[in-house]
Amino acid sequence: MELPMILKPEAVRVLSGATSKKRLMHELGNIAEAAYGVSHSAAVEALLERESLGPTGVGHGVALPHARLDGLDQVVGVLALLEKPIDFDSVDRQPVDLAFALFAPIDAGVEHLKALALVSRTLRDAGLRAKLRSNSDPMTLYTIVTEAQAVQAA
Repeated sequence: MELPMILKPEAVRVLSGATSKKRLMHELGNIAEAAYGVSHSAAVEALLERESLGPTGVGHGVALPHARLDGLDQVVGVLALLEKPIDFDSVDRQPVDLAFALFAPIDAGVEHLKALALVSRTLRDAGLRAKLRSNSDPMTLYTIVTEAQAVQAA
């Protein structure tokens, strides 16, 4: 599995209006709806439901919210860079400014886990996170994150 298989360039955004975890989930739902045609309300509800099981803030300013949705035939992703970090109840108690949301089919099984592991591994790289944070052009962000995986694989 490779990031370009799950992340479209139009699913990468810089957000200025995400001022809380709930607001961020709505923004991620908006992006998923525009890029992949998923239901905004279903996406937000599924993300918030998953978040109620335990926070998906993995540390170092990164959140990996994820959910399963009806109507998808493959795992898809949304990447958001927040202009202002928000409290996300992260494991390291640091605010979040990078969110990579994954949406998987209801019956995705291992594909969902593989995608989550791939994104987690990619965003674990401190240099990559610094590059993402120093850019505000969505296409540049897409290129940085998708090329990083190709470099890691080489």
